[in-house]
Amino acid sequence: MKTLQFPNQTAFYRGKVRDVYTISDKWLVMLASDRISAFDVILPRPIPFKGQVLNQIAAYMLKATRDVCPNWLVDTPAPNVAIGRKCEPFRVEMVVRGNLTGHAWRTYNSGKRELCGVPLPEGMKENDYFPTPIITPSTKAEVGHDEDISRAEIISRGLVGENDYAQMEKYTLALFQRGRELAAKQGLILVDTKYEFGKIGDTIYLMDEIHTPDSSRYFYADGFEERQNKGERQQQLSKEFVREWLIANNFMGKEGQTVPTMTDEWVDTISKRYIELYERVIGEAFRPQALSDEETYQRVLYSLSNIED
Repeated sequence: MKTLQFPNQTAFYRGKVRDVYTISDKWLVMLASDRISAFDVILPRPIPFKGQVLNQIAAYMLKATRDVCPNWLVDTPAPNVAIGRKCEPFRVEMVVRGNLTGHAWRTYNSGKRELCGVPLPEGMKENDYFPTPIITPSTKAEVGHDEDISRAEIISRGLVGENDYAQMEKYTLALFQRGRELAAKQGLILVDTKYEFGKIGDTIYLMDEIHTPDSSRYFYADGFEERQNKGERQQQLSKEFVREWLIANNFMGKEGQTVPTMTDEWVDTISKRYIELYERVIGEAFRPQALSDEETYQRVLYSLSNIED
């Protein structure tokens, strides 16, 4: 989608996946593109309907967790657009993990028994449940790679005040519990995810997307224990399969590495996996919607006029 220009627009930011417009320094218009990133690198080809999938899952989950934590969302006027409150963001991401998977497993398998200041139990296998979910925060980088950071370092560096961080921890664990409950109803296990928070005045708000395939990992619940007992790979719905494909093709976002060629077939496979996750998580058939830039623009204008009023 081309870059748009809205009345009373005061800022524009293009992220890895989203184009974010600030209106009157009070509202954010987020357009979820079909861009896909991995290892903090934008891959060369867009994924059809990915933006719609992300936006609609996030909207569904934000509405399903309003009683757990205040959030930024006000309206979703188009399939790939969300409008909400502009918050002052905390520069950390609250990563929460229920299972020893992905980055946590790679750290554990290297012999380390601590992640972000959190001790990791001995004797665990890949994908095992942690005794209780753990929070392993990361810094929120404007460019480049996010980095692991501990609770103590976040507070000592003044990235988040101690009281605010304690509240964010409570929200994170409560949101993760709700996410697990919602996933379980659809025969899925929410394995790990991340949350971003910001503030307006003294109120902490949940920001951005939640429980989407870009920010979360899901396993199929059916057969999970049997696969664990046999040491078999778990069936998962997440973006991890894209990361695994990149690793297998010698790309991890490091200097000097080249992104492997994405064939039409591979792009189609990724798109179908995103749609599959939507249908499994939401429990409804996905209905592709392809609006023109002009129709999207007009819908956003109408929504903003009602919000401003």
